[in-house]
Amino acid sequence: MFNKVFFSFFLCLTVIFQSFVESKAVHPYHVGSVEINYNSKSKTFEVTGHFFLDDTENGLSKKYGGSFHFNDERYKTKLNEYLQKYCQEYFKLKADNKFLKINYIGYEEDQESVNVFLESEPVASPKKIETAVSFLYNLFDDQINIVHIIVNGERKSEKLSYPNRYLYKQF
Repeated sequence: MFNKVFFSFFLCLTVIFQSFVESKAVHPYHVGSVEINYNSKSKTFEVTGHFFLDDTENGLSKKYGGSFHFNDERYKTKLNEYLQKYCQEYFKLKADNKFLKINYIGYEEDQESVNVFLESEPVASPKKIETAVSFLYNLFDDQINIVHIIVNGERKSEKLSYPNRYLYKQF
């Protein structure tokens, strides 16, 4: 009888511990993607960054201090303010040797990821694109950002691994 009670108790503890570990588990890879798409009608680059939600919260917390929580309306204003600052520091874009002003548009989140939207000032027919992408490099020394640059339907992609942040493409 004692063995059955002990086994049941041990099994319950194991299940509870496993549930706790799984709820606190982190993803083993630190990967984001950034798509830089030239819109020939507006003559602007439309930029979408896609990142793990928890990594983005932690990156903002490490950079600026305090708590950041997506999926909680009370933090929306704070998130917009600090995401704008963060993007200004960790994303740069040049077209034909001229730095472009980048405007923060906003973000969307779901349960596990966040999309950050940016747009450049207008530029006519870019041929040489240079970018510096270092999102979440302040948090992880194994961060990878996959960058896609699309101009007039031509896509050029490259993987940037920490500490490499620069990408140059000719169109």
